[in-house]
Amino acid sequence: MSDDIKKHFWKALADSPYVMVGQTGEREHSIPMNAQLDKDAHSAFWFFTSTDNRLSGGGPAMAQFASKGHDLFACISGTLRREPDPVVLDKLWNNGIAAWYPGGKEDPKLVLLRFDLDDAEIWTADPGIKGMLKLATGMTMKEGELGEHAKVAL
Repeated sequence: MSDDIKKHFWKALADSPYVMVGQTGEREHSIPMNAQLDKDAHSAFWFFTSTDNRLSGGGPAMAQFASKGHDLFACISGTLRREPDPVVLDKLWNNGIAAWYPGGKEDPKLVLLRFDLDDAEIWTADPGIKGMLKLATGMTMKEGELGEHAKVAL
């Protein structure tokens, strides 16, 4: 099951790469970030941000994700680190990112953060016909009838 749910997670994240990210142990609210995905990297994703963003210093972090169709939810733990490799920056750079940085790739405020993923809890919400009938009639739901849940290493 965990491989299927991981594949479902990566597809849903590619379709809508917006996550809420916060530093673990801090009392600051999480902030919305746009995850930059690399199809060859299954244990990390990246964020372009600025030096004045409170996440720019890195450290242990958590990200929350809800898919576009609200049929998959995930809470992801990992570590934010500044990405020093200019090849990665070049690979992920696009017009949508360029619009935020007047100095381009050399903008002094530009920071590329890599989120090294540790693990996640992932939930799917797909009740099927039997589950929909139970929800509509107020019948008791059993575990697994509304979807799947898995703790996975990423």
